[in-house]
Amino acid sequence: MDEATTPSHSTATASRRAQGRSSRDAYSAEQIQILEGLEPVRRRPGMYIGSTDQRGLHHLIVEIVDNSIDEALAGWCDTIHVTLHADDSVSVLDNGRGIPVGMHPTAKKSALEVVLTKLHAGGKFGGGGYKVSGGLHGVGLSVVNALSERLAVEVYRDGETHGQEYVRGVPQSAVRVTGKADRTGTYVRFWPDPQIFPEIAFSWESVATTLRSYAFLNKNITIQLTDERRELTYTFHFEGGIQAFVRYLNANRNAVNARPMYVEREIDGNVVEIALQYQNTAFTEHVLAFANNVHTEEGGSHVTGFRSALTTTLNKYARKAGILKEQDANLTGDDVRDGLTAVISVKLREPQFEGQTKTKLGNSEVAGQVSTVLSDALMQYLEENPGDGKRIVEQSLTAARARQAAAKARDLVQRKGLLESSALPGKLVDCRERDPEHCEIFIVEGQSAGGSAKGARDGRNQAILPLRGKILNVEKARADKILGNEEIKNLITALGVGFGETLNVEKLRYHRIVLMADADVDGSHIRTLLLTFFWRHLRPLVDSGYVYLAQPPLYRIEGGKGKNKRIAYAFSDDERDAKVKELGRDSEVSRFKGLGEMNPEELWATTMDPERRVLLRVAVEDDLKADDIFDRLMGSEVEPRKRFIQTHAKSVRNLDI
Repeated sequence: MDEATTPSHSTATASRRAQGRSSRDAYSAEQIQILEGLEPVRRRPGMYIGSTDQRGLHHLIVEIVDNSIDEALAGWCDTIHVTLHADDSVSVLDNGRGIPVGMHPTAKKSALEVVLTKLHAGGKFGGGGYKVSGGLHGVGLSVVNALSERLAVEVYRDGETHGQEYVRGVPQSAVRVTGKADRTGTYVRFWPDPQIFPEIAFSWESVATTLRSYAFLNKNITIQLTDERRELTYTFHFEGGIQAFVRYLNANRNAVNARPMYVEREIDGNVVEIALQYQNTAFTEHVLAFANNVHTEEGGSHVTGFRSALTTTLNKYARKAGILKEQDANLTGDDVRDGLTAVISVKLREPQFEGQTKTKLGNSEVAGQVSTVLSDALMQYLEENPGDGKRIVEQSLTAARARQAAAKARDLVQRKGLLESSALPGKLVDCRERDPEHCEIFIVEGQSAGGSAKGARDGRNQAILPLRGKILNVEKARADKILGNEEIKNLITALGVGFGETLNVEKLRYHRIVLMADADVDGSHIRTLLLTFFWRHLRPLVDSGYVYLAQPPLYRIEGGKGKNKRIAYAFSDDERDAKVKELGRDSEVSRFKGLGEMNPEELWATTMDPERRVLLRVAVEDDLKADDIFDRLMGSEVEPRKRFIQTHAKSVRNLDI
């Protein structure tokens, strides 16, 4: 069954699911173990949720949903309802067993209150509550409670409804019975605290992406998302699991092997699940790795084992099938991952995540387990599907030839060394400062804009690199073609970080890379092409926060005469109207068509002066969503791009026709 568009209202009780369970599956107050208190959370929220920006805000939902997913992994929950309410609150309802409400043996209060007020309190710390859990740090409910202006909880258990409310982590009463219950489960509704979060509006797209991933990773669960603000409801349920996930990721691409390879196997109590498929539309690797439903963005031992087995197995098959001859060199890891889309999901009894934010798996034994599972399954798949095997190996061989050509092109770029202004056709105008931390480079399009920027800059620490027109769309190109593009070569050389295997962020010559383009359709396209290049090939610069977008004004408003003459700049239509009202209705308004129209003084005052300019740092809150957007907007397939334009056409602003 694919994504459903109607919600499932069935809520089978846990009592029915519990029939036949043994006593070792019991979940009671005694299994809630306390490690420390709640006090530090409001003082240093970043230690617990990473940040207080949009990413941290949305992580609150993840912490609560994780608890419901843990119930699902234990076999007690199959339906989760998440609602984005009109008052910026969020509620999560599941049909699990319900958080225990009995008296905790050491805390001498309800186990529900313990879970909500004590850090590292839960059934995840060796108390027997769960065998597999995503919320390793166990801070879920307590941290959400601490960072919420209000929180209300209801537990449906043993035929009764138990409730409690909190204000900024402080209980307003003891846990009490509020009525009868004909179901089981837990309901949590929270209102993020505006004292903690500067912006408390949740993004439908971001929440939907996260919940969709949960549904892919747990094929027996149904997750319903409702947005009261938009009167929108969607239900995620995928019987195909991570196989369906891979197909979803490749929906806009041409598959090399029509049926994804899939394997699920348990080794020493750990479950390894892998699905992979090759495509020849975008020549990049797209591997998503999860451990206990946690997206391990930094990889870890499961990714190491996967990559090792993939390279070894494909080389072994290629030689066995006679595609690689004895004199031929082995395919490298980069070669065999060209065009690869894969999802790796491991479920472990005792995961070891490196770092509080759990972005890298550290269990050393998992590398060997994943390697064993993939080696056996992939070889069997290739031998049973020789046509797919041949196409996959041939694509890897094409990637090897492109890699060798790219290496030659990269060597040519790198032999130029640290630049002098006369060394580049792109006419880099360098700055005098040599400490990267104090240097910034403006990437501008066109000679006229470059001329204005050159005249406006502070030569002490601001460099200018003009580009000739639009750079290559790298979403459709392999590395050899990318490095054959003169403008991209100039950019790589100017930044000094290298490319591909030799990429080294520590060699970056400027710690602010500012993309400065006109405020029109062409300028937006240029920014998108550059962002695609940075995201796909220089992503560590994005992740490190070195890439920015300049925000040149759209309008110049001039009011008054003589000594009373005043000039203002506006970055939006609303700001323009406000400035006109401020300077007088007879003010003269002019719209900037391009950066080249500004004289150096104006460009400095509005866009380049650190004291007055507006820069937007490029930050990615959701990797999956970013990949999908770049794929749709810049990929080879026209239909997904057409649908995107039709969907968002009404919300487009500043479209010059």
